[in-house]
Amino acid sequence: MPRPAWKKILWKTQPYPDNYIPPDSFLSSLRRNPNFTPYAYRPLALSCCPITQHLAAVFTFLAVFVRLQDRSLDARVLLWISVMCFLFGYLLWEVLSYANPPPGLTNRPKVLKSSLLVFLALMGLAPVLRTLTAATSSDSIWALSACQFLLNTLLADYGCIKPGSYSQERLTSVLSMNAAISSSVVLASRLPDDLSVFSLVLFAVQLFALFPILRHRFWALPTILQALITITVSALSLALVLPLSVPIAAIVFGIYITVNLAAPGILVWAQRYKNEIRGPWDVAVPRLNCNQIVIDHGSGVGNTL
Repeated sequence: MPRPAWKKILWKTQPYPDNYIPPDSFLSSLRRNPNFTPYAYRPLALSCCPITQHLAAVFTFLAVFVRLQDRSLDARVLLWISVMCFLFGYLLWEVLSYANPPPGLTNRPKVLKSSLLVFLALMGLAPVLRTLTAATSSDSIWALSACQFLLNTLLADYGCIKPGSYSQERLTSVLSMNAAISSSVVLASRLPDDLSVFSLVLFAVQLFALFPILRHRFWALPTILQALITITVSALSLALVLPLSVPIAAIVFGIYITVNLAAPGILVWAQRYKNEIRGPWDVAVPRLNCNQIVIDHGSGVGNTL
């Protein structure tokens, strides 16, 4: 007498062992890398450009600080450079906003008023900031500044804003900016005069508060322009660091190459070893959407609630 067909149930006695699995259904629901999306090298390298730009801004600021401290850079020259960079950045922002207008209207008088208030506030606070860390040793200042710049780099927002969209500031990006400004203030307090303190802090505000906002709009530019901007700011930071220390400049260059060229290649190479196995034995994962909840049981079959 032939045996009845096997069913995947426990409440009924069947003439099969408890661990029986039909040969034709063994591992039939096995799926390998169901959510895997292969990476391409070029988009990955392009996505790393904001990281390189941010690192270049940090190294540029540190090189400017060293030159102000040893008086090889006049604070008045840095002040005029900051003003010209602000005007150029604002003009570039207007051009990008005109080409890809964000939702809502931009209150330009309010922006200019806020910029003027920040300028005057920094000018008035410069004497106070110069003596802020007078009772603190320089070793503590260097260590504190290094930790804050590391925190700034780790928490920075390297995402993009698509043309015509608006993105609210994340908490991590705000913390990143605060860490950079705080580090800039403690470094500026080691400078000899008020004008140097004012120029350096103003330069820091542009690099760590305004430049990231403009950097998000670079995604509206063609790929060649994004790469050209990255090469330009990286070359500028190297040109500032190289006269100060050749070994440090070599380390900075190695960091740029690793972040922008080597790291994407390593990720593309390593994805061949990705092997995620999914099947009906996995815990059901709910997938939420606006109207319904779909429970994925791992075998490609979903139940809708």
